[in-house]
Amino acid sequence: MLGYYGSYDVVVCGGGTSGVPAAIAAARAGAKTLLIERVGQLGGQMNFSGPPGFAYAFLFNGRGEQIIGGFAQETHKRLLEAGHALPHLRPKWRGQFTFSYVDPDWWGLLVYEMMKENDVELMLHTMVTDVILDGNVVKGVVTAHPSGKSIVLAKVVIDCTGEGEVSYLAGAEYDILPKDQLEPSTVAFTVDGVDWDKVLAYVKSNIDDFIFDQVLLPYNGMTVEDIKKEVLKAESILDIGEIMGFEKIRVKALETGEWHGNSGIGFFLMPKEGGRVLAHFQHSSHVGNADCTDVRDLTYVEVEARMQDIIAWKCIKKYLPGFENAYITRVCPEVRIRETRRIICDYVLTADDVVEARKFDDVIGKSSFPVGGKHAVGDRALTLEAVRLPKDGGSHDIPYRALVVKGLENLLVAGKAISTDRPSHHRFLQQTTVTGTAAGVAAAVAARRGVTPRALENDLKEVQEILIKQGAILYGTH
Repeated sequence: MLGYYGSYDVVVCGGGTSGVPAAIAAARAGAKTLLIERVGQLGGQMNFSGPPGFAYAFLFNGRGEQIIGGFAQETHKRLLEAGHALPHLRPKWRGQFTFSYVDPDWWGLLVYEMMKENDVELMLHTMVTDVILDGNVVKGVVTAHPSGKSIVLAKVVIDCTGEGEVSYLAGAEYDILPKDQLEPSTVAFTVDGVDWDKVLAYVKSNIDDFIFDQVLLPYNGMTVEDIKKEVLKAESILDIGEIMGFEKIRVKALETGEWHGNSGIGFFLMPKEGGRVLAHFQHSSHVGNADCTDVRDLTYVEVEARMQDIIAWKCIKKYLPGFENAYITRVCPEVRIRETRRIICDYVLTADDVVEARKFDDVIGKSSFPVGGKHAVGDRALTLEAVRLPKDGGSHDIPYRALVVKGLENLLVAGKAISTDRPSHHRFLQQTTVTGTAAGVAAAVAARRGVTPRALENDLKEVQEILIKQGAILYGTH
């Protein structure tokens, strides 16, 4: 038997890095808002299954212009002021690859505080199991939770599930690759007790053992040798940021059977109270050939990733200088799923849009992430051969139409399932906060006006004005 839970202006499905800002943005824009999340923890890949904050932030483009503000900037600023984040790290040789590390556990606490500040109603430990449709018009969702099943009605529904689950249930068109071509998934872990002086000394004395070239040379005006000289000047591990390499160690461990061979060795940094810095291993398990929309594959990935983590940690602790006395403090509760469905919307963002740094009249945010770089199972965590960045060190606009689900009314999608081609897949944390915020504001405006989100495509001025008031950067950059 179905119960009736309530009726809302905006219902956000999924409480991850797109759903959290979507709900806050909608509420700030005046909408009665409900956020539904299948577990008790808000944050998704930000703190439940992924990196330590906005690593690889790309809040700035290659010209040094800030292109992302809003929710990402606000949460970083609040945590920095409270002692739970590091300042934006912008090593000259990194170009757009800036770092905005926050303590993910404190970020997870902060967003609950922000929900209360903005009167967002939460419905936790709840699965969306179906969509209420009247023809092609979405009227709400069906939910399952410990007390049974309930219907939730909404003027506008936002799909922030990551895998496009609500859109899929509503019958939306989508694109997904064969599972042997999808990016691998990961269960990440964090360790403390690292001797960072020893790590830094090893990096400096084995500089050719690390990967620094990436795709930055056209934009930072440096050669690989220039970059190595900069790294040799580093006074602390924070001057380097994320580390990839330890190649001699990896090769030796492969020969002795002590490394699983599904990825390279590397880690991000994680700030903690009292000035501590932890190492976060985001790429030490890579499970490929799995479609995580299939529960059998998803279960396999959860198990296999942990088996790879066990192998990886034994190797790291044995061979990496500085990790002899380190210990695991945190294993992410669930797998980080990098790639599944991309929902087809009224516009499909393309690689050419990214590379040409295209601007759109219906801009709702920006990104300077490159196209083409994908995670793969192999000797490196990331394949960079096909990477291309926006021209002239600039950024591209994200059009609102890429959030309006094709063929359906009253349904928006935000986060990594927005409408893009495969090379320009917008799955990274700050991209998801940008599209989540935009979807929240648009949903609130549509609900107040009594129109569908699609009706706003030719009348987006108010949405854009509200986004700017909420800190979004839409104009004035390359």
